[in-house]
Amino acid sequence: MSANQTPGPEPLTIWAVSDGRAGIEAQAVGLAEAIARKRPARIVVKRVGWKGRTGRLPWWLAWLPRRWLTPESEITPPWPDLWVAAGRATLPLSIRLKKWSGGKTYVVQIQDPRVPAHMFDLVIPPKHDRLTGDNVVPITGSPHRVSQGRLDTEYEKFKDAIEALPRPRVAVLLGGKSKAFDLPVERAAQMAHEIQLPLEQEGGSLLMTFSRRTPEPARALLAARLRDVPGIIWDGEGPNPYFAFLAAADYILVTEDSTNMATEAASTGKPVFILKMEGQSVKFRLFHEELERQGAARPYGGAFHGWTYEPVDETGRAAAEVLARMDARKAKA
Repeated sequence: MSANQTPGPEPLTIWAVSDGRAGIEAQAVGLAEAIARKRPARIVVKRVGWKGRTGRLPWWLAWLPRRWLTPESEITPPWPDLWVAAGRATLPLSIRLKKWSGGKTYVVQIQDPRVPAHMFDLVIPPKHDRLTGDNVVPITGSPHRVSQGRLDTEYEKFKDAIEALPRPRVAVLLGGKSKAFDLPVERAAQMAHEIQLPLEQEGGSLLMTFSRRTPEPARALLAARLRDVPGIIWDGEGPNPYFAFLAAADYILVTEDSTNMATEAASTGKPVFILKMEGQSVKFRLFHEELERQGAARPYGGAFHGWTYEPVDETGRAAAEVLARMDARKAKA
């Protein structure tokens, strides 16, 4: 650096905090990564663990919460510039962090915390939770880790296995059992038929992946029924091709139980079809209607067809909002 140059601002320190569950952690890390794409930052991933049953208590009963954390949680000073947290396990910490840091840490809570929003600097819930407030920025779906750079990098890892597959390439992202939805073998059999028939008619190929929640009987049936279709059915062994499948797909089918997978699919700008499961949910219906309004998704009717839309980048929008609000607060200080 020459004598006339002035040093740039120090990179932000961002903690991405969750209980370590893959879907929850991806939201915190995804938002942190989106912020880091807009401003230099160092991301530290923190996984909160609680001793005994402390983590099951309501936040207001978790007195002196740091005392009940497992040592591996490492929630200790120096505090970060930005705390991005997701999930119920983080609430007793997020609520108290402004006090612990003397107001120096900007506290962002993802999802609807189900406590007053003023306890945080910013809350980023999904629109379908219908939460509002001066410090609430609702987004379609949930923050995620999909970016064009990541898709390109992950595709290269699986390029040799995918390149020779015939088009159209259809990615099928399967969730499973949740509070609102289920995937019994009867529905799995119907789903296999609905996927197989148009693939065979169009001479395309299948890129299918299951989640941890996919019931084993449904997983086994779908794999067996679709094994003769050209393509790749990931069995959970070896490196996960999930992002490579998103990159390679011409069409994407997503079961209706997953906000994360549907939001990630919609960020690609490719046609997204929602696969019906057993069960129903008002919140998920509102979410899918929002994706439909943005032109990203349509219900799956047993046939593939293309359309175009502007990729849904709600994670980037949320990241820009976090930085704008942090800057505004700093300017007032």
